[in-house]
Amino acid sequence: MAIIKELNGHKPLFGKDVFIADNATIIGDVIMGDYGSIWFGAVVRGDVNYIRLGDRVNVQDGVVIHGTYQKAPTNIGNNVSIAHNATIHGCTIHDNVLIGMNAVILDKAVIESNSIIAAGSVVTKGTRVESGSVYAGVPAVKIKEISPELIQDEIQRIAESYLKYAAWYKD
Repeated sequence: MAIIKELNGHKPLFGKDVFIADNATIIGDVIMGDYGSIWFGAVVRGDVNYIRLGDRVNVQDGVVIHGTYQKAPTNIGNNVSIAHNATIHGCTIHDNVLIGMNAVILDKAVIESNSIIAAGSVVTKGTRVESGSVYAGVPAVKIKEISPELIQDEIQRIAESYLKYAAWYKD
């Protein structure tokens, strides 16, 4: 059974039709919108600052989402896929974004809409990722613009696939 823990008067809140895996951990000041999913081994720790996740957000296996005390909350928009083992820390991620496997997004970074962060990339503190771009590397830099086909074939496809996968686990 998932660990969903109230802390310092804040209890995690979830919208409708949200899937939470049996060993996910969600603590404190966390609010998630509708049709989201938090997968196996993921940790969403709203203990030192708040975490907000929009609608249709999938937090895949092993992801850690956290913030910085009194400095950097985490805000995640709608239709966002956060791939396996990524770390999201005290940043803002806008709508229609794909965060690749093992990527790291650090405090005060802003990921604008319709963007992709490549697997293994590190978006350093305060970086602003331009809308419609792919960023990659350590530190992450812009490597190309996103075509409408890439938005549909990657960002939209993965978000829709995770809605389907979550349905498989519902009783």
